[in-house]
Amino acid sequence: MISDKIKELRLSLNMNQVELANKIGVTKQCISNWENANIMPSVDMVITLAKFFNVSSDYLLELSTNDTVSLDGLSDVQKGHVKLIIEDLKSNKKN
Repeated sequence: MISDKIKELRLSLNMNQVELANKIGVTKQCISNWENANIMPSVDMVITLAKFFNVSSDYLLELSTNDTVSLDGLSDVQKGHVKLIIEDLKSNKKN
């Protein structure tokens, strides 16, 4: 559920609800309501959250299981480094 994704992504950045709320321009209560599945974020807020967390809206809505990271603005060398890091993390996960 989107509520779980929002909380998971927020915690992955070591942020509390107040910090996330301040970053995206909503109240702490709004974040709490989303994370507790009391209300759903609007389409505009799904887009805002996707951009903030650097994931696709499909990922947030669980229409896709692929987490995406934008490499826009990185050089080819930097993109290569990111790909190597991802491969390394995947291989270490298996061990």
